[in-house]
Formats: sequence, structure tokens, C-alpha cells
Amino acid sequence: MKKTLLLVEALIVLAGTGCGNADDLVSNESLETLGVASDALAVRNCVPLSTLSVIASGHDGNVPEGTRDDRLDTRWSNLGKGSWIDYDLGSNRAISGVAIAWHQGNLRTNNFVLSVSSDGASYTSVYTGKSSGTTTTAETYAFASRTTRRLRITVNGNSLNDWASIAEARVCGAPTATSSVVWRGDFETGDRTQWSKTQMVSADRLQVVPSPARQGSYALKATVRQGDNPIGSSGNRNELVRMTNEKEGDEYYYRWSTMFAADFPSVKTWQLFTQWHHSGDSGSPPVEFYVNGETVNLRAGGTVVWSTPLVRGQWQDFIFHVKWSSNAGVGFVELYRNGQLVLPKRYAATLFAGQTNYLKVGLYRNSSIAPVGVVYHDGWIQGRSLQDVQ
Repeated sequence: MKKTLLLVEALIVLAGTGCGNADDLVSNESLETLGVASDALAVRNCVPLSTLSVIASGHDGNVPEGTRDDRLDTRWSNLGKGSWIDYDLGSNRAISGVAIAWHQGNLRTNNFVLSVSSDGASYTSVYTGKSSGTTTTAETYAFASRTTRRLRITVNGNSLNDWASIAEARVCGAPTATSSVVWRGDFETGDRTQWSKTQMVSADRLQVVPSPARQGSYALKATVRQGDNPIGSSGNRNELVRMTNEKEGDEYYYRWSTMFAADFPSVKTWQLFTQWHHSGDSGSPPVEFYVNGETVNLRAGGTVVWSTPLVRGQWQDFIFHVKWSSNAGVGFVELYRNGQLVLPKRYAATLFAGQTNYLKVGLYRNSSIAPVGVVYHDGWIQGRSLQDVQ
């Protein structure tokens, strides 16, 4: 069986047979066939590196080696919060993430921490998060590039029990190609100077804060109260503006992360958190991400092209690929969320004829909404290729 891993541009959906919550019933998990054995693991947004060896804090008979055999019907499993599995690259390498295919990943959400070490003794945490709970295919979790020898995945239980179970995992190498990054707005300056201007009633409405941050040391906290209207227009808003000046024929990738506060209002009306506004003064923008009720929507060319349930209190990672054009047969949008392709290329008019676009981030909503709204943004980057923004 080949051990070569493929970087693919489409998701491969692997459907598992139902098996209940075997982790709850037995201490030594029996092997369960997913009905698929491929000779290469499909990963997204990851250039996988070979590993010299793998160790773990323990196992129930499903050994650590089961996570690097290119099979989704084998795995590593261990009972108990804090169980870990540790991959040795053999020497210091530049890495920027890990791709993990979780056992029963479509049935439960796993809580985990990624940490790195050059000596196998002292470890530094680089990522804390949760799996999506929606797929058994590999999900990629990215962090700032660093040079190290070992990567450790520590699992702190899942949404059903205290088992740690990973079918496959691959350490991701850092991009090495020449970058064509256009702009960064990741707030790592500790202020708003990466952005062109603000539209806010006061500085406390667009705060650069150290926590919660999705990556690095800082993120943006955007707050809107009823009556906030800094530009004397419709609705209430506090937004950052970046004059990205997208024009006819431009094609870019954008990456960012958004988290809605635990008490984000649930109202049956529009609440925009990201928009590409046209250079004209009035009317709805050609491309916008917004919340309505309990649903997050992407509208392009006047049509909702993607929707997903609203999630509060968790970072949502987006990669947005756009061809900017006023011609609906030329312009398109493509969207990745939490490492998964959720909207394949969809053709739409992404510009208004004779106009350019610019980016607005924060919160802009219907003026009828009374409760305070808080949204966090982090990690903004614009590039000319997928690799630029990974």
C-alpha cells in the first residue's frame, strides 16, 4: 500500500457503518470497518511530512501506528482526558499545522490541544480547539509556522465520553513557495493601523484585545449597541475598512476567523459581519456574510449561495476564493470553512458594472435590534493563491 499522501482539491466523503458508542461499552475497542480502504489519505490545506516514529500515553490495543497507515479502518485509542499521541519528524522541520481524521468524527466533537517540542521534554502549546463533529475525513488545523521536531496531540475528551480516538494524522509542513501575500490585517501590530480607516462611534466599539485570540497575540472585538450610527446611514454599525480596491478581473484568496459571542442576539433580521462594499454610495453590497436568526449566510450577486447554522462561542475559520467580475458568467465564489470545502466554485456577479469593491469587517445590523451584539475577528490575510493564506 502506498504511503504517499495526496493534496486534493475536492473533498472525499467516506461513510462509516453505524456502531453506536463503543467507547462507552468496552475498554478495548474492537476494530470497525468503515467500508473504505484507500491507498492514500486525502488531506486539505496541508503538505504532509513523513514521521520517523509515533508514541502515545497509552492505548487499548488500537496502537499509535494505526494513525499513519493510510487506513481509516484502523486507529489509535486511549481512555481518559489528557491522553496524547506524539509524532517525531526525526529532525527539526518547519511546520504549520496538522491534519487529523477523527474516529467517529461525524458523531462527536473532540476537544484537543496541539503542542510542539524540539527535545521531547519541553513542550509549547500552539493551538487549542475542537473538531467539527461533522465528518470522518481529515480536518486541517493551522497555526503560525515554527521549526520543531515533535508534534503532540492531547485529547481532553469529546462531546460523548472521555475517549481519545484518531484514525489518521499528518504533520503539515510550512509553505516554502514564494509568497504573493497582498495584505495582512491580523491585528498583530496591537492596534488598527493595518486597516485603512474606522467607522465607529467610539474606540471601545472596535477594540484590539489579547483574548480571545484565534492566532498570534491579538484579535478584534467589535461591539454594536442600538443607536450606533457613525456615518449617518441606515442601520447600526461599527466597522473597520480596508481599501482593497478589487476591480474587474482580479482574483484573490482571503482568510480570516470569526467568533460570535455566547450572547450574540438571535433576531429574524440581518446582521452583517463581513462585506465587500461597492464604490457607489448606496444599496446592498455585491458580496456579504451575514446572520439572520440562527443562520449564517453568504450572499453573492443578490443570491444566497451558502448557509450554515450559527455557532456561538467558537472560532469559525474561513478561506474565501473570489474572481471579481460584474459578469455572472466570469465572476465566482468558493468557500472553505474550518478546513473543509463547503461551497464549490459558484459563478455569480461579484462586482457592480463600472465600480470597485472594498472590505468592511465588524458588525453592521438592522437598527431595530435592541440587545448588544459582540463579534470577534482575527487572522485576516489576502493573497493570490491558496498557499498564501494557509
